Amino acid sequence: MGVSMATAKHWVERWEQQQQHYAIDREERFTVIADVVECVTAGRAGPLLLDLGCGPGSLAARLAERLPDAEIVAVDMDPLLLELGRTHHAGAARFVDAVIGDDGWTEALELDRPLDAAVSTTALHYLPESTLLATYRRLAALLSPGGALINGDHFPQGGPPCSDLTAQVGRRRAERSRIHLHEDWRSWWVAAAEDPELADLFTQRERRRAARGSGSDGGGLTAARHTELLRQAGFRHVTPVWQFGDSHVLVAVKD
Repeated sequence: MGVSMATAKHWVERWEQQQQHYAIDREERFTVIADVVECVTAGRAGPLLLDLGCGPGSLAARLAERLPDAEIVAVDMDPLLLELGRTHHAGAARFVDAVIGDDGWTEALELDRPLDAAVSTTALHYLPESTLLATYRRLAALLSPGGALINGDHFPQGGPPCSDLTAQVGRRRAERSRIHLHEDWRSWWVAAAEDPELADLFTQRERRRAARGSGSDGGGLTAARHTELLRQAGFRHVTPVWQFGDSHVLVAVKD
């Protein structure tokens, strides 16, 4: 079921390109997340970090480079992306196959101590609101005092005209960056499906998707609503630390 180093490198590099369609100033957002993690873990020897919805390890790899002493656990439910991450970013993190929000998902992480930080980027928006709240509560319980949840994602405004303005800012930034020239999410998956080395992983992926069904989506929650849910989950200190268009980095710190 494994893939070669060359194949993993090829598809991860193409993933990095296509993801620029969806995360405005993606590299800057990664850097801001790492800045926050570095700040909240300062003075902690061998901090334990959790990457939620890690995909092929894009954020985990950058955190490992910035914080080489950190232990990183990266979790996702997609077997294909996990295998690409395990192969291409083998030394960056311990990759875990689990569905965030499902019963027992945190036990699958096999954590041996409290988390110092939990991070996510463009991943938690797919959770239904009730599952998102339960996930925030579970993370609050797993974090050590002073630890933080750092979430980089698209948080639309409550409605026009503000939502129109933030969307337009994002579109114009993309045009100036010429990221529209890169392949998009759909074309990446179509091309990857034609690689015979990934065939078994695609079969496993499709079986899981069929078993779970389409499900519901939590997309569309504003930053204000995420803040409310985080406070309900026990985080008293919640603040945005970066925004460009509707792309935000939202931080919740545990007392």
